[in-house]
Amino acid sequence: MVHHVYLVPGFFGFANLGDLAYFGHVREFLLAAFARRGLSLHVEVVATHPTASLPRRAERILTTIARTLQDDAGPVHLVGHSSGGLDVRLLLSPEVSLPTAPDVERWVRQVRTAVTVATPHHGTPLAAFFTSLLGRQALRALSLSTIYLLRFGRLPVTALLELGAVVARMDGLVGLNSALLDQLYAELLADFSPERRRALAAFFGEMEGDQALLTQLTPEAMEVFDASVRLRPSVGAGSVVTKARPPSLRATIGVGFDPAGQATNILYRALDRLTRLPPDRVPALEDAQADVLRTAYGTLPDAAANDGVVPTRSQPWGDVICAVEADHLDVIGHYGDLTHLPPHIDWITTGSGCTTERFDGLWTAVVDWMLKDGP
Repeated sequence: MVHHVYLVPGFFGFANLGDLAYFGHVREFLLAAFARRGLSLHVEVVATHPTASLPRRAERILTTIARTLQDDAGPVHLVGHSSGGLDVRLLLSPEVSLPTAPDVERWVRQVRTAVTVATPHHGTPLAAFFTSLLGRQALRALSLSTIYLLRFGRLPVTALLELGAVVARMDGLVGLNSALLDQLYAELLADFSPERRRALAAFFGEMEGDQALLTQLTPEAMEVFDASVRLRPSVGAGSVVTKARPPSLRATIGVGFDPAGQATNILYRALDRLTRLPPDRVPALEDAQADVLRTAYGTLPDAAANDGVVPTRSQPWGDVICAVEADHLDVIGHYGDLTHLPPHIDWITTGSGCTTERFDGLWTAVVDWMLKDGP
């Protein structure tokens, strides 16, 4: 019997950029973890539309399953990171209607578990920031900065200065202008090969052509989603919850004199402010969920707690499999550990201290939870 895991990326979504491996470290770990248990595993990364609507992204999961799965295949496990978890939830909602030819019921009946990782089940205020025209340009520049870091290991000094100028104007978009964002984008894009530049241009063209997802991820819009989307009873539901270390003077000093670390730490402080929930919009928790979070963090996370992209209290769904101190991309392997082969490259400096031991621990917990009712 072969298990099948489908990995669904969030709105950074660069799983469809070839060697820029969004889920590379997760895929490597899952294959080894199943092998250690004597189980066969096939892993498929879904190439989603980066910022398209939730129905379009859910449709891409379905077409990927229909293309790669046989009717008599073994158990299927869906794992969605960030907004990818919402795509999974929508696909698994009974009687969902999607803009696609494959029959939903035929393919999802084999799904055994659904795991969401750092997913904004109740929305994220950061999405509202990126819905304005300049906010969308800022998202493009910040997305390319992330891709550049993960591809080359660090940003060039000139780009660091430009990134600092962008971040200094992010709150409320005061003083943020198109020329500054375009300058940062052009600076970073120039270092890629012509072939890679064409792929990136197509990726960002797709992102800018359809940004319906951003409005759908606001806390207000997610109220409608949560009121209408239900999970089919045959599927186990679990979540991984993240909380980055809150910004502080001590954390900034701890970065030292590394210019890249200082620049991305400043970026994190801005993202942290933009991601905080209003106190009156903190979602309620089930007792079991609250127990896991309280045990992991020492106290229940408040409205300000987040991972730099998604509020912590927005993330619990079903069983909380694991709650960790980590930022939004730490949990899919993008934290600092150059000793690992291939190396783990940190996307942003939060001071959360994610390590390979922590990464392995949380994904071990996910695999154990997936298989808890049998091999």
